Amino acid sequence: MPEDPAVLPVKPVTTVAGITTGGAYELPVYPFVEPAELRGKIGRHAVVVVGAGLAGLTAACDLALHGVPVVVLDDDDTVGVRGASSRGICYAQKSLEIFKRLGIFDRIAARGVSWSVGRTLAGNDEVFKFDLKSLPSFGASEQPPFINLQQFYIEWFLVDRAYELGTIDLRWKNKLVGCEARRDAMAITVETPAGRYELETQWVIDCSGSHGPLRTLLDVPVRTEHVVDRWCISDVRFRTRPPAERWTWIHAPFNDDRAVWQHLMADDVWRLDYQMAPDADPAEFSQPAVVADRLRRQFGPGVEYELVWVGPYSYRSQCLETFRVGRVFFAGDAAHVMSPFGARGGNSGIQDADNLVWKLALVLEGKAPERLLDSYDAERRVAAQQNIRITTRTARFLSPQKSIDRLFRDAVISLAREYPFARGFVNTGRLSSPTHYGDSPLNVGAGGGRSVQNIALTLPDGRRGDLVDLLEYAAYRVLGLITQPVDRYFAQELELLEERYPVRFFRVQTRAGDNGTFPTIIDTDERLGAELGFDGPSTCLVRPDLHLAGSIEQAGAPDIERALRRLLAQG
Repeated sequence: MPEDPAVLPVKPVTTVAGITTGGAYELPVYPFVEPAELRGKIGRHAVVVVGAGLAGLTAACDLALHGVPVVVLDDDDTVGVRGASSRGICYAQKSLEIFKRLGIFDRIAARGVSWSVGRTLAGNDEVFKFDLKSLPSFGASEQPPFINLQQFYIEWFLVDRAYELGTIDLRWKNKLVGCEARRDAMAITVETPAGRYELETQWVIDCSGSHGPLRTLLDVPVRTEHVVDRWCISDVRFRTRPPAERWTWIHAPFNDDRAVWQHLMADDVWRLDYQMAPDADPAEFSQPAVVADRLRRQFGPGVEYELVWVGPYSYRSQCLETFRVGRVFFAGDAAHVMSPFGARGGNSGIQDADNLVWKLALVLEGKAPERLLDSYDAERRVAAQQNIRITTRTARFLSPQKSIDRLFRDAVISLAREYPFARGFVNTGRLSSPTHYGDSPLNVGAGGGRSVQNIALTLPDGRRGDLVDLLEYAAYRVLGLITQPVDRYFAQELELLEERYPVRFFRVQTRAGDNGTFPTIIDTDERLGAELGFDGPSTCLVRPDLHLAGSIEQAGAPDIERALRRLLAQG
């Protein structure tokens, strides 16, 4: 810390047992336990996840909830990055819905900062403002549009949940160093402090990041684009708090007319990202004394603060040519890397795992053929490419390298100061939103591929809940939501379909009534109907990742069966 009278003394503040902030983040350390394979046991597993980050831990917990035992290999013994910053901080509504299903949303909501208002400034002028809660695409879910929380907290909560679930073998200080494809399995070589060992697994999910070894070992083609744009993260605690909103400056007078981000996180720590000049020295720009000068310029000469962490970063865009190689799937940063604008990186990795796990679980159960797994690459590589395109456009707006890009940006800013129509062109990051799998081979009807918000409803047992609760009630099977009448014969046909396919059917009504013995959910506010697009008697099939497979009007049992077979890649 610099010797600066404006800087508050660093007093570590305990936030949760085992983690303190103040001067640095102090992360929990997990013990190395000698694997059974080193004691002579032959290791044969259903799934091995490589990497205990956001995507890897999400995949592991999700597999456990589907009844699949899993081994997780991580070459470190902590969460986050030892000695590093807050890293990812913005978790989107879709990810929060996933975390609710995994059982950690309440901890995230209690620790993090929920927000929906964002402001964009050019100099001292506000040129754009939004409130996500007022938008239909965010306003119907039981989860808020965004929660800000340091990434290590999310990972720590996931680790706790993994231990609670009891079927996840977390192996710290276990580094994958080799792999070999065999007839019906992958052989993995692992290096540990106690020596090397080998295990076999039916499937591998690689979540080891952009520098993980599997991409090289399997010679997976990758497309990379480097961007000349560098930033400095400054995690700061203030005595007087700024507003709990997302503020961005396209060019800030206190940062030599370059961009700045301002976000509140847990523990009253503010994340401030300052864009550097192309010729800046990152080490010099990130010195605490230099940060102190920027903070005085931004908040006034008398600002009182505590500098929690500071450090530079740069980024690149990268995407594998395929997300599946035989029995190996790539997810998160192991599959794609993108600039941080709009919080699309970590959220995309979480949603990779959400997309893959239900399919893999059904294949392992024998409920679906292996070709169902091909849809993971078909859906999530498209999502990654879309996210990279969106974040690249933001990078061109914030750091234009071509004269035409600079001319466009300057014109937009000038017009946005006065004319509302131009404000939609201001681009400081299109916020993370679920990908619409419009061309998915699994779509079966109208609306297929669209993400469904986590709508509140009354469950069949009379409890107040939501779609995520209904998924748990249905044992994480496909949801068949029916608005047409269900007589005794139709009910029997639906029960036969439930015996043959991984699906649970529910009648959707807007008020309670006499429904016999057929399970019914009550959509009192008709929000579920609006979200699914019910228009007359129909059946909607909703995937376990809360994406709509499609709506079929006036569907009989044969129509529903054909749709299920397509959804499960059986026909």
